[in-house]
Amino acid sequence: MDTTLVSKIETYKSGHFALSRHYDRSALKDDLIRAEERYRMVAETPILPNYAARLDEEVIIKSIFGTAALEGNPLDEEEVKQVLDRGGQEISPDRARREIANLKEAYQRLRRPPKKPGALMVDEELIKDIHRLITQGIEHPRNRPGRYREERVQVGDADHGGVYTPPKILVDIKKLMTALVEWINSEELLQEPPIVRAALAHYHLALIHPFSDGNGRTARLLEAFMLHAHNIRYVPPMLSNYYYRHLDEYYLAFSRARRDKDHDMTPFVGFVLQGFLEALERTRQRMNSFIRTPLLRHHYNFLFKTKYITQRQHDLLNLLLDDLPAFTLDDLFTQPRFVPLYRRVSERTARRDLERLSNLGLLWRDEKRRWNLSLLALDEQQ
Repeated sequence: MDTTLVSKIETYKSGHFALSRHYDRSALKDDLIRAEERYRMVAETPILPNYAARLDEEVIIKSIFGTAALEGNPLDEEEVKQVLDRGGQEISPDRARREIANLKEAYQRLRRPPKKPGALMVDEELIKDIHRLITQGIEHPRNRPGRYREERVQVGDADHGGVYTPPKILVDIKKLMTALVEWINSEELLQEPPIVRAALAHYHLALIHPFSDGNGRTARLLEAFMLHAHNIRYVPPMLSNYYYRHLDEYYLAFSRARRDKDHDMTPFVGFVLQGFLEALERTRQRMNSFIRTPLLRHHYNFLFKTKYITQRQHDLLNLLLDDLPAFTLDDLFTQPRFVPLYRRVSERTARRDLERLSNLGLLWRDEKRRWNLSLLALDEQQ
């Protein structure tokens, strides 16, 4: 291993602490190339302002839900949306809802284009400001928004890589945070691909665990802010939702990197890179769906007027086009967005609707047996 890739800091009570940019570059080379190619495709895809705003809203809801759920927030995605729809005008004393309202304020910054695209120069005030935003107004026996902890903590559990004791005392935390910021802004780190630099900042901030509460949310938001500074739209906040959907792998990747005697960051950087690739692909597909939307609506109208589909089937397709959810047969009778269409019909009729739309190539079923809207069904039925 090249020792220049690892910087070791001697602490007073926590031994040596390593800041590492050691990862297997050859193993991740192809994925980094794919990420650059996918980002270019997303950046070059035209999207109308109203669709861009809609995509922003969709991303923020899923991202806030994901990053909050990772730390135990019990609200489901629909409840998160309800909190966000209040517009921050009414701050709830309920901790779960206050967390969501705080995260909304922080994530709003990711909806504004950077003043000058390029690498974000990180400082401790930025990190403290993020933490202050996400924990303000939330009761906690020890946490102080925007201030480093003064007590010893333990994090993790046996199911996710074991228990870890971060730096124990305030003087060590201060020393390591100063070193972390200098390291993130160093020429060597600035030469790394943006996703790698952001992932390393995420990892090491979480490893230091400088606050009494909200460390994971702060680390993930710092990562998102760093990527957003490069004018990478939509994707940065989507990573939190990816981490939530791959919760076990997230903690395992972190633990494997933490336990490696050579401080090899490949497990964590590779995991983040996979999330980045997925987020880019999902963004590309969603943008393409917006481009196809007028054509699909025209196609559905044609099928209805020529009696290939019924009014109810037509309305279902347009409803799906507005939201693109994956759904089951049962959802047609239990989910609020579908119930008005199917409250007065039998399960047999609903099943026939789905089979008819599937035969016409308008719906398809995934590996989990959920129905999905086909965005490729533009050929007129003869």
